Amino acid sequence: MKVTFLSCLMTLWVGMLCAEPARWVSEWPETDFSKTTVKDWREILSGGPPKDGIPALTNPRFIPISEADLPENEPLIVLEMAGERPRGYPLRYLMWHEIVNDRIGNMAVAITFCPLCNSALSFDRRVGGQVLEFGVTGELRHSDMVMYDRQTQSWWQQAQGLGLVGAMAGVQLSFVPSWVESIALFKSRNPNGLVMQEPDYARQYGRNPYVGYEKSQRPFLFNGDLPLHNIPALSRVVRVGERAWPLERLRKVKELREAEVVLTWQAGQASALDDVFLSKGKEVGNIRVQMLEGQNLPHDIMFAFAFHAFWPEGQWLLGQ
Repeated sequence: MKVTFLSCLMTLWVGMLCAEPARWVSEWPETDFSKTTVKDWREILSGGPPKDGIPALTNPRFIPISEADLPENEPLIVLEMAGERPRGYPLRYLMWHEIVNDRIGNMAVAITFCPLCNSALSFDRRVGGQVLEFGVTGELRHSDMVMYDRQTQSWWQQAQGLGLVGAMAGVQLSFVPSWVESIALFKSRNPNGLVMQEPDYARQYGRNPYVGYEKSQRPFLFNGDLPLHNIPALSRVVRVGERAWPLERLRKVKELREAEVVLTWQAGQASALDDVFLSKGKEVGNIRVQMLEGQNLPHDIMFAFAFHAFWPEGQWLLGQ
């Protein structure tokens, strides 16, 4: 009976610890945990690294894409803004840093990548008259990176660009249209483009620290419901707002025109989360998402479990 009682007491204590923000106060003394959009604190779990244990980058250096010695099938995040030279941010660097704080012309942007959700999104860093600079908390929610801003120490959900905790709780970041494509495709479309130079950190750039992750049955540190329609948890979907198209459906037909959106698939991009080396990863293809008139749309190519976790009422476009 004594063992049973102690076990129950320990379970209760751990549950209380996970459910209350008190465990974060010493590391985050400037964060106002009384302001939050999180309904259940147990959703937020430590991913392992401490605050800034994954070092975000600020004001990176760039070189012409013509001078870059990178495998041509490796993926990068692309930003093409009017009047500015196109820029590419290789996932071989973002895999280890997850956030890049940059400026393109008059625009302050954050380029982000969460490997555990395969979520690659770009945001406008200007909020309420100030420019925010983002870092990595080391925490996860639904296996997705929780970011923070250095100005208010508020926490943000990367997959949604939504303020979670602190002065910015409930604030929505503005999305900047960006997409992931191969270095070869970026170079062919933008021979005068720029690519982010290798950061000055001792990291194994070009190697994948999540080898075989996308073959897993369940995501890392995820206790939520699995996707509907028997869709594998770590299969990719093309998300536009609260709608998702299974990537395999698009891959079969190469082009879809639905819901006033045009989605296209083209071979030539390796998965960043498959092999030991990014360049050896399986084919996942290059995906573009545009309006019927040709304008680029903010979107994400994320794992199905993450779409279901953050948009449980979202629409699945499965076709016939």
